Amino acid sequence: MDLLEELLQSPCSLALLSAALLLVCYLLSAGSRTCNHEKEPPGPKPLPFLGNMLLLNLKRIDRSLCELSKEYGPVFTVHLGPLKLVVLTGYKTVKQALVNQAEAFGHREIMPISRDLNNGYGIIFSNGKNWKEMRRFAIATLRDFGLGKKSLEAKVSEEVQHLIAAFEEFKGEAFNMFQPVTYAVSNIICALVYGSRFDYADPKFKDMVSRTNETIKLSGSPSLWIYNTFPWLKWAVPAQWQIMENMRENIGSVKSLIECLQKTLNTSDQRCLVDTFIARMQSDKETGKQDSHFTDYNLLMCVLNLFSAGTDTTATTLRWGLLFMAKYPHIQDRVQEEIEKVIGLRCPVVEDRRNLPYTDAVIHETQRLANIVPMNLPHSTSCDVHFQGYFIKKGTCVIPLLTSVLEDEREWEKPHNFYPEHFLDKEGCFVKRDAFLPFSAGRRACLGEGLAKMELFIFFTTLLQHFRFTPPPGVSEDELDLTPFVGFTLTPSPHKLCAVRRV
Repeated sequence: MDLLEELLQSPCSLALLSAALLLVCYLLSAGSRTCNHEKEPPGPKPLPFLGNMLLLNLKRIDRSLCELSKEYGPVFTVHLGPLKLVVLTGYKTVKQALVNQAEAFGHREIMPISRDLNNGYGIIFSNGKNWKEMRRFAIATLRDFGLGKKSLEAKVSEEVQHLIAAFEEFKGEAFNMFQPVTYAVSNIICALVYGSRFDYADPKFKDMVSRTNETIKLSGSPSLWIYNTFPWLKWAVPAQWQIMENMRENIGSVKSLIECLQKTLNTSDQRCLVDTFIARMQSDKETGKQDSHFTDYNLLMCVLNLFSAGTDTTATTLRWGLLFMAKYPHIQDRVQEEIEKVIGLRCPVVEDRRNLPYTDAVIHETQRLANIVPMNLPHSTSCDVHFQGYFIKKGTCVIPLLTSVLEDEREWEKPHNFYPEHFLDKEGCFVKRDAFLPFSAGRRACLGEGLAKMELFIFFTTLLQHFRFTPPPGVSEDELDLTPFVGFTLTPSPHKLCAVRRV
């Protein structure tokens, strides 16, 4: 039984809901007397208190919103209880908002769970000067420590050897690749943030990764949608309690790592992002800067933001890629033939991408069809906006729906199929597609896009060079399930594959 049904059957909850209903109705009627008369985006008529929640599948809200867009157009309004959302669908509409009107649509909507976790600090869920300063610092520092350079490429190549060794331990037998793949990808962001990698068996590292993954899964659950809509229901949402407990434990782990680095800090020989942040904090204190955003708490939030974003998304995409290869062996054949012809037995490097058009197309198609952040991260308007003939008030929550972009039938020949030819011309050369926006776009586009692309290419090509990925014995390719597990990101449902050594 889902949470909403339980609430509606509890006498105590019904009393609270009734009181809230009266308050909401009063606020709605008060608001209607003061609203302006400009044309707002259309949408289904909301019910008192519940809004349009009964029209939405809380397990796949992105799908429900895509269906509503067929009736109400590419810009429409839905209500989750008292929360008003303006939804943008389709490549052209999303691009117009995030790129052409980037400033107006460039604020981050801070949902209750995001406020609980970050309190307006860090990079992902902050706004204003704090966001600008932290994002600018993170981009510059990651570049200083190798982003886009051979030095970081070498670290990725080294890490993939550890992952190969982990796969070899199973000697071709079926296993769940979730943990080793996640640990390998996480170690890349750890090398940048902390200056070192962790052994896959390190219990503290494993616990931190596990808590982070659990938080990401819970953050997209139906109960969290209800909490974000009715935050006063915190007492009835165990998922929120678990997320906050995970956060407290991860803060403790990060503090310990930062303290170890601080003890051996040499400001003239900085080893990682944490060193650089601490050095900046010390500099601001020495110069007496009063409004510095370089604080202990911002350091914690930035590290946690980078760790979670840099671990989950790339690891999830890589796992989808390996699953697609086992599902579609004829595509895996072509990838491995191309790798053998161009690279042979040497280690792949990023420069090989230009000579591996089919492999590159397969990686891009994996990102497109996996669609791991279907709802995007919520935006909000920084000012009153006139957009496609509609008026959107300042501070309105906006959802630029990435599902509608990556599956836009006007942009993709076979939007619901795994079809690498989306990224190939008639001659078999790789072609870029404007509607390929898995990292979003505009001011809030993923700052780790360059790192993710490099990791995906080197991890994927090296693994396909060394292993053949197949279903477990007795399981056919057709039986491999591509139904995603829905959390904040869309991950493959639990499954096992065989990694059979090739070279």
